[in-house]
Amino acid sequence: MRVLVVGSGGREHALVWKLKQSPLLKEIYCAPGNPGIAALADCVDIEPSDIVEIADFAEKLSIGLTVVGPELPLILGLADEFQRRGLPVFGPSRAAAELEGSKAFAKDFMQRHGIPTARFRVVNSTEEARAAIKKGDLGLPLVVKADGLAAGKGVTVAPTAKEAQEVADHWIQQKALGTAGARLVLEEFLEGEEVSLFVLSDGAQVLPLVAVQDTKRALDGDQGPNTGGMGCVCPATMLSAETLKRIMQEIVIRTVSKLAAEGRRYQGVLYCGLILTKDGPKVLEYNVRLGDPETQAFLPRFKGDLLPLFKEVADGKLGQHKPDWSREPAVTVILASGGYPGSFETGKEIQGVDLAKGVEASEGVYLFHAGTKKADDTLVTSGGRVLAVTGIGQNLKMAIERAYKAVGEIHFDGMHYRKDIGQKALARMSGEAGIS
Repeated sequence: MRVLVVGSGGREHALVWKLKQSPLLKEIYCAPGNPGIAALADCVDIEPSDIVEIADFAEKLSIGLTVVGPELPLILGLADEFQRRGLPVFGPSRAAAELEGSKAFAKDFMQRHGIPTARFRVVNSTEEARAAIKKGDLGLPLVVKADGLAAGKGVTVAPTAKEAQEVADHWIQQKALGTAGARLVLEEFLEGEEVSLFVLSDGAQVLPLVAVQDTKRALDGDQGPNTGGMGCVCPATMLSAETLKRIMQEIVIRTVSKLAAEGRRYQGVLYCGLILTKDGPKVLEYNVRLGDPETQAFLPRFKGDLLPLFKEVADGKLGQHKPDWSREPAVTVILASGGYPGSFETGKEIQGVDLAKGVEASEGVYLFHAGTKKADDTLVTSGGRVLAVTGIGQNLKMAIERAYKAVGEIHFDGMHYRKDIGQKALARMSGEAGIS
C-alpha cells in the first residue's frame, strides 16, 4: 500500500517512522515533511493547507491511505475533498473538525449534550467581555480562550479581572491573534490534574488508545506562558481504570454519538483534553488529530502495526485490530527556540544530531524533528519547537534519565527546554509507593 502523511512536524515524523514499519507498506510520502522525515519517506513540496493539490497528488499516485497530521487541513475540509473523490483518508470531516476549529462551537456542543466542562461565556466584542468579566460569576482566576486556531497561544489564565480585560482587548481590539481572537470564550478556572486521552472512532464505534500527561507551560514548575507543549509522560500515571471507564461513558461515547446525531460523523482520532476535578473528569478542549508532542511519546510504546488500524477507521470498519503496547513508560522533552512561544530567531545551527542515525538515536532514545530545515547541508532551526527527544525505559526514572542524557548531547544557540519533565509523575508514584 502507498501511504501519504500530511504535515511537517514532530508528530508527522513519528507517524512516518511508525507507519514505515508496516509489512503492508509499499511506499510512503510526506507533504511537505522535514529533514528527519526525508530520511524515511519521499517528501513532496505541498503545503498542508493546499487541500486540492494534496488530493490531486493522492489520486495521481493511487495512494491507499492518507494520514492527516495537523488540524488546519481538516478544518479546511481535506477529508471532505478526499471522500468526494473516493480516496481513503484518516481524519474527520470539516463539520466534525469544528470541535477544534471553534472553541465556542465545542463549548456550546458540550452544553447541549450534557458533557461535563467548565462554565463559560462566549463574547464577540470588548464590551461583551467587559460586561461578562464585571459580572464575576465565573470567578477568578479567569481563563480567556481565543475561539479559533492560535498555534498554542490562544489560552491565558488571568488572575485578576483587570488582566482578563487586558487580554480580551489585546486579542479582539488589537487583533494580536488575527481572526482567531475575534471571538473569545471566557471560562471558569478548574483545579485538578490534566490528562490527554486519545481514542479512535469510525463514526459509530470507539477504541481507546492511550492517555498521556502533557506539559504546557514554558518554564519549570509550570511557570511562564502556555505553549503547544514542552514535554509529556506516557502513560499518564494518575488515570485509574475506574476514571477511564467514566470518561469513556460520560464524554467520549457521548461526544461521538451526539456528533453523529447532528450529521457530523466522526472518523479519525479524537483527542480529549481533560482535567480531573473533585467533581469528576471534565473536558478542557477537543483536538481532532493526534497530539504534539504526545504522539512522539506514545508511538515508541506502540508494538503493533499502525497501518491496518488507521485503514479500519478510514473504511468505517473499526474492530478487527487492537493496539498492543509496551509496558515501558516514555518521557518526551521538547527542545525549543529561545523566546518561544513569543518571538524567537530561526536559522541557528543544530549540533549533536546525526541524520544518518535516524529516529533511534541510541538504546531507548528516539529523536523526532519538528522545526528543522537544511541550509547549505547544515541542519538549522526553523520553528519554535525544534526537536522532540523521547526516552523509554523499564521504569519512569530510567525513561527520564535516557531522555535528558540525549538532550545533553544536542545544542543550538538559544536552546530552551524544561528540566522537570516527568518529575511530577515520578513524585506521585514515589508517594503512592510510600517512598520518601
